[in-house]
Order: sequence, then C-alpha cells, then structure tokens
Amino acid sequence: MVVPAGFAFTNLLVGAVVVASLYLAREILIPIVLAVLLTFVLSPLVTLLQRWRCPRTVAILFAVTFALAVILSLGGMVATQVNQLAGELPQYQATLREKAQKLREMIGGPGILQNATVLLNDLGHELDKPDRPADVRELAPSATPIPVEIHQPVPGVYQRLVTVVSPLVSPLATTGVVLLFTIFFLFQREDLRNRFVRVAGAHDIDRTTVALNDAGSRLQRLFATQLALNAGFGIIIGTGLALIGVPNAPLWGLLAMILRFVPYIGALLSALLPLALAAAVGSWSMVLATLLLFLVVEPIIGQIIEPLVYGQSSGLSPVAVVVSAAFWTWLWGPLGLLVSTPLTICLVVLSRHVERLKFIDIMLGDEPPLTPQQMIYQRMLADDPVEASELATRTLKKMPLLRYYDDVLVGALRLAESDMARGRLDSKRLENILDCVREVVDDLAGRDDPEPMPDMPARNARSSKVVRLPDRDAAGVAVILPGRSKLDAAAVAIVADVLRRQGLVVRPSENITPELTDLSDADVVCVCHLSPFNPSLMRYTARRLARTAETARLLMISLGSPNDETQAAEASLDNITSLHMLVERVKRLDPPPAQAAP
Repeated sequence: MVVPAGFAFTNLLVGAVVVASLYLAREILIPIVLAVLLTFVLSPLVTLLQRWRCPRTVAILFAVTFALAVILSLGGMVATQVNQLAGELPQYQATLREKAQKLREMIGGPGILQNATVLLNDLGHELDKPDRPADVRELAPSATPIPVEIHQPVPGVYQRLVTVVSPLVSPLATTGVVLLFTIFFLFQREDLRNRFVRVAGAHDIDRTTVALNDAGSRLQRLFATQLALNAGFGIIIGTGLALIGVPNAPLWGLLAMILRFVPYIGALLSALLPLALAAAVGSWSMVLATLLLFLVVEPIIGQIIEPLVYGQSSGLSPVAVVVSAAFWTWLWGPLGLLVSTPLTICLVVLSRHVERLKFIDIMLGDEPPLTPQQMIYQRMLADDPVEASELATRTLKKMPLLRYYDDVLVGALRLAESDMARGRLDSKRLENILDCVREVVDDLAGRDDPEPMPDMPARNARSSKVVRLPDRDAAGVAVILPGRSKLDAAAVAIVADVLRRQGLVVRPSENITPELTDLSDADVVCVCHLSPFNPSLMRYTARRLARTAETARLLMISLGSPNDETQAAEASLDNITSLHMLVERVKRLDPPPAQAAP
C-alpha cells in the first residue's frame, strides 16, 4: 500500500509534536507515570485484601502505607550505609594510594612513552612563550604582597537546616505527589477504566477491554517477576560480598537490585563500586572474588532463570528494549531509563489493537515480522539458498520434515504461484526460485525421516513386463512429471524427495509433455501442479498418460488447491492436495499384477 505524501507528513508532524510535548511536560508527566506504574504494582495486593473481606478504603491505605514503609526503610538503610562509607573514605583513599605506589614499583617506574610525553610538554611550553624585545628592561620587583583572607560567618541553626533539607525537598515533593496520585488512581480505578473505554469508543468495547486486560496482565507479570528476580539478585550479591569481606555489603546488594532494573547494563554498573572498594580495602584476591561473584550470578539469572520465568510476559524484542531505554533516557533522564520498558510495553499493546499504530507492534514487538513461508519465499526471491537452508534447519527443530515440506516450503511456492499469476515474476526470478528449492531439498536429503512403504515389484527394463526378483522385492519406480509452469518443477523436487523416503525409485522429469518421458517401467506416475485443481486439465493429462503408461497408477498432485473430493470424484481422478495425503496414498497402493514373461 502506497502512503500519500501528505498523510505521511501529517503523521511525522504529529509524532514530533507528541515527542516535544513529552519533553516539555516531563515535570508533570513523570510523577503521573510513576503513580500509574505503582498502581499496577499495588493493585494485586488491594484485590487480595478485598477478597479477604477487607473494606476498600482500608485495603488501599494499607497497600500505600506498606509501599511507603518499604521505600522509607530502604532509604534509611541507604543513608546509614552511605554515612558509614563517607566516614571510612579517607582510609580507603590512603590504601588505594599505597596500592598504586606498589603497582608502579612492580611495573618499574615511568616508561619510555611517559618520559617522551614529559619532554614534548616541556618543549611545547618553551615554544609557546612570547618573544620579548631586547631593549625592554626588567621591571623592578614589586613589594611583598599582603595576604588577604576571607572568612565566612559561622552558619547558624537555620542555615544548617536549610543546607541539609534543601537537597531533599525535590525528591520528597515528587514522592508525595506520586503517592497522592497513586491513592487517587487506586480509588478511581474502575471509573478511570470506564472513561478510557468511552474515549476509545463505546461501540468497540470488546477490543478496548482486550487491550486493557492485555496491558494490565503483561505489566503485572513483568513487575512481579522483575521485582522478585532483582530482589533475589540483590540478596545473593549482598550476601556474597559480605562473605567475601567487602564493606557495606547491604548497600551494594540494594544498589545491585535497583540498577538491575536498567536493561542489559544495570548489573555491570552495580559491580563497579564494589570492585573499587574491594581494591581499596583488601587484596587482589578479594577483587577477583568480587568479579567472579558478578560474572557467575548475572549470567545464571539473566540467561537461564529469566527466560524460564518471563516467557512471553513482556512482548518486546531485544532491540526494542535497547531502543526504548535510549529514547526514554534521552527524553526524561534516569527516571526515563527505569520506566522505559513498562512504557514501551503499553505502547506495543496499544499498537496491536489500533490499526494505524500497527507499525509499532511490527518494529518493537516480539512476534516474528514474517511467517516462515514468507521468510523462505523472500530468500528465494533474493537468490540466497544458503540462508534458506539455515532457515529450514532452524524450523526443522520444531516440526518434522514432512510437515516442513507441506506447510512451509509448499506454502512459499504457493506465494510464488500467486505472484506469478499476477505477472510479478519474470523468468530470472522463476529460475532463482527453482534453484533455491532444489538447493534446500538437496541439503535436507541426508536427514532421516524414514517411513518405509510396502514392498513393490520391479519391472524388467528389457521386456517392460513385471518380474518378481527371486531373492528380494525391489522398490517400485515412480516417475514424477511437472504440470504446466516452471514452479511445478520445484514441486517435482519436493515430491521426489518425499517418495524417495518412502522406498520408491524416483525418476523426476523436466518434460511437461508426457510423450517425451519414458514411462515404460513406471509403477506410479505423479503429475505435480501448484495451481488450483482443474478437472478439465487433469482429465486431459490423464488421457495422454494412459497411452504411454497403461499399467501405472496415476496420481494427480494439486498442492495449490484445497482438498475437494467432490470435484476429484466427478473427474474420476485420484487427486492429492498435500504431501501427507500423498504418503498415505502411496502406502495403500497395491503392487501391479504380475504377468508371466513370454
């Protein structure tokens, strides 16, 4: 679909206005967003208390008080640990200076590069000095300067109080506003939900309800799992650092829990200060133990536990997580980084239910942008059999080979057949598709998917009569012919591999005309079509084949049509519309009646 230039410009202008509004109104929007997210976190607790026959007002006040108590407790612990750390910093500084001196002595003093740098700096200072005329006399040295000292007045109690309280005014005010909004949202949750449904359109209540439930469930699962995993990460890190001997271990455990909400780099950032402190107070073995603690715990939680717990709870692709973190950090600073994932989840869920925002779900969602059929067809058009084979290998980990042929590879050929019918494929692209299918089938030929079919007698090539071998029953011969287009030749390659796996001796042909193919020893003759079932064409082909293969069983394979048994019965043909049906039909074939040799 071609988007008009004016429409695209309007969308771009609206997007720019929205981004500018988010930036300019960040002082108001950040507390509201934090309150909404806190409402999602506390809603399950409020609902649980109400199920226990607790009044709504009491449940909401208890939940908010509990959240405030947790925040204040963590803040108090952080303040205590920071004060303790500040008192010990001079000692750590002296220890670091001593270790740096020992490291310098171990290395052997300044090297050649450092000496060269000092020399170049001195030379640069000499060259930068201004030239002084020879006749300029030296000025007499001035009198000894009088030192001047400026002393600030001793601050009073009020000034000390202002100095201590002023940095806390803004965070406390923001916290108060967030709690106030949270209480309001919890009390008016149902009313706000109904108003949102009305704004979205009362005529489409079903879609709006699904979107709200989807966003709410995803956010609640995300917050619950993130909080549990990050708290566990912080407890493990804090306990491990305490056992190693790093000072202020509870502070670093709490810092690790908070920073791990930052996608991908949070755990690495939380390791920097403990490593520096371990280097300041302990030996290099303590530094190594601290580093190993983070290197072991983070991969276990991030690569093993999180995928098992999260599943599809977030609905975001890894690229979306990184892009959203960068965007919201640029827009709202550090708080934007913390709320980037929840905000992007809400945006993606909204885009799934609003047609004009569908592109956001495609770009940021975790669902594959193309179906397996579309991906393999796109690689066919690009003449890239290598990646097509890799896609086939990955897909075969989830499904058997016959199903892959039937659903994916034949599905891709159906897309090609549709494009060819509309005149979108030239001869070059048709050749690329045919070569790519043959490459994929050849690459998959070594995979084991055996379902041996019943033994079939073989024909003697000389007499064209059925001959039973004395020692063993040889496999039957299947000749596979294409229909009327080049894409039918691609279907021939797929059918040939399927029949070969059923124990038949397969002889694929590229001749569309049956008279040009040797059918004298054929037990089964298959004609492959990707176009829909055409009774007239099938009867015409059957009459032509009957003149050259009188005793062979004729199978008409129409992989591009639904299974229409009525039309096939009216045409008196054995019509097959899938590879699964082909395998079952071949298994039920009886051997041709043996005839005595003259």
